[in-house]
Amino acid sequence: MSDPSPPRRDDEAVDRFVERIAMLFADWGFPRMAARVLFVVMSADEDALTAAEIGERLGVSPAAISGAVRYLTHRGLLVREPVPRSRRDHYRMPDNPWFEAAVVKRSTLKVMADLASDGAQAVGGDTTPSGQRLAEMRDYLIFAQDEVDSINERWRAYRATGQHAPTDRSKES
Repeated sequence: MSDPSPPRRDDEAVDRFVERIAMLFADWGFPRMAARVLFVVMSADEDALTAAEIGERLGVSPAAISGAVRYLTHRGLLVREPVPRSRRDHYRMPDNPWFEAAVVKRSTLKVMADLASDGAQAVGGDTTPSGQRLAEMRDYLIFAQDEVDSINERWRAYRATGQHAPTDRSKES
């Protein structure tokens, strides 16, 4: 009996995936073009793509890609690397992008918690109604920051085991 042939890439299904997940991210407040770019790069078999290659896959001009890649690189979800002897850049996924994004999110949580604390002081402390709301915001953000740290530690340990989640969770019972 021969081995079954390896799975083949279905470009139309990949395109549907990119558009559906980009729409979901957009519903969560993520810029839609940035989400489309992120998932085009993530679903590419190549290690990196140029803005022209990303634009071609999305059916948009490379210029339409520039704001999206800037947004994604600032959030640690894409890495920009120059192409030697060229004016072009390659964009690739960083190692462990979700961890990197969580680290960026953690620093944002700290800044927000510090600002909420300053706001609580500005309105007269946490004994005032508005101060109580701001203090609760601060306390929640500090809690969330600690949880992100804990999740990241557990993630590093999980990755170190080499385990991977099943690719089709619908088959789990």
